[in-house]
Amino acid sequence: MKFSRLTLAVTAVLGAGMSSAAFAIDLYVDQDTQQIFAQPGPNRVKLGTFEKVEEASKQKAELEEIRNDLALKNNELKALDEHMKEAEQVKVKMDKKGLQVESADKNFKFKLGGRIHADASFHSGDDFTKRTVDSDTGEVTFPHVEANDGTEIRRARMEFQGTFFKDWEFRTVADFADDNVRMKDVWLRYAGFDWVHITAGQQKQNFSRELYESSNDLMFTERSLMNILNNPTVDRAIGLNLNSKGENWTAALGVFGDSITPNSNSDKADEGWGISSRVTYAPIQEKTKLVHLGLAGNYRVPDDDGTVAKNRKMRLDYETTNMSNLNLIDTNIDKIKNIKMLGLEAAGMYGPFSAGAEYTRSWIDREDGAANGNLELDGWYAEAAWTITGESRKYKEGVFKYLEPNKPFSLKNGGLGAWELATRYSTADLNDGGFHGGEISNVTVALNWYINSNFRMMADYTRVLDIENSPLTTPAGLPLTGDNIGLDTYMLRGQVAF
Repeated sequence: MKFSRLTLAVTAVLGAGMSSAAFAIDLYVDQDTQQIFAQPGPNRVKLGTFEKVEEASKQKAELEEIRNDLALKNNELKALDEHMKEAEQVKVKMDKKGLQVESADKNFKFKLGGRIHADASFHSGDDFTKRTVDSDTGEVTFPHVEANDGTEIRRARMEFQGTFFKDWEFRTVADFADDNVRMKDVWLRYAGFDWVHITAGQQKQNFSRELYESSNDLMFTERSLMNILNNPTVDRAIGLNLNSKGENWTAALGVFGDSITPNSNSDKADEGWGISSRVTYAPIQEKTKLVHLGLAGNYRVPDDDGTVAKNRKMRLDYETTNMSNLNLIDTNIDKIKNIKMLGLEAAGMYGPFSAGAEYTRSWIDREDGAANGNLELDGWYAEAAWTITGESRKYKEGVFKYLEPNKPFSLKNGGLGAWELATRYSTADLNDGGFHGGEISNVTVALNWYINSNFRMMADYTRVLDIENSPLTTPAGLPLTGDNIGLDTYMLRGQVAF
């Protein structure tokens, strides 16, 4: 606005000067000859100051037009200034975290994110048969089975999350993989209290660091064998959850029903319920040094029709890859009265080196336990990793986060990204007394390349070390026992997440 007023002032002064200097003249008359002169002289008398009327009027009109034009420009600048002030009320940016919109007072926020995990898998030593009994004739056959190799989109998710009136948050995640739509997270949270957040809706239950960590951040393409016990019971479900945190601790307690998957049984539709809790403590929590400890517990009562949290019977199975359809362990447990679970966690980090382990024990009480047999099952894993390029893993609120490269890969700037070498041993024991659900152990070696904050490539090799009571048999129809299985799995993944 100051510029416009200065322009008007200068124009007015120049206009006045031009008017007086260019269009006004003093005239003088000789008293003897009566001649008119433009300059004073002897015997000359000043007649007065005279203007050329036509030129003065024209210049005044032009000056007035200029003034009107400047006034119009001034109004336009005012309108633009008001528009800019309104635009400053909303900030829009696109970076490694996705598309983000935020009000100037930060009371309203919105973020659009997503992920794509594209996998390719290959097996060797997957020549098996499976004992099959015809339900009508009782005939026993051993048809050939093997793993499906190939490519797939393991995950393809769109994520919407935001904040309203500063204290209210929401998150919705839809997965479009397998040519199907499944809702993952769908929750609303009140974050107006400093000491606790209250979350209602479909969310992860409070159990296991491995299960709680995002698939975007895991060092391996798939979770460990311990997840055979965890996934059917303490994965996502609809519930009310309370979360609190401090500088180096977290605590959560929630009450949950079933998952968002609808129950198709109309005659016994009453769903079960569960309580889960998890606490973590990090006595050492620095940028390059960490000691993490965790404890989790879960209690669940199944639905009236015997299904558990995912509206299906309690099925404990291990599929070599998401698309292989080769289940080395596969057992069902019915007549469940309740399930109790305990989880123990420990992890540490020193510079580019890290290690961790978890243990899950599950007590399954069954109806008429003496006849059906109450069960005690367990699983655990231990892992270790080395970041070859020197970065330390990120840790926040009881879980590990994505490994950010110090120098993202760039042919122009010479960055290599971050390279990580990791290994894991895991096992699950589903045998208890007369119940032979199976027992299995394997080892996985992974090489991960974190290209930048959003892209990474993963390569996994998994070897089955030991197996007992598998539903599969050898090509000769003999049970798979001990370490003679000889099954290797190779997986590649390309990941983008934001």
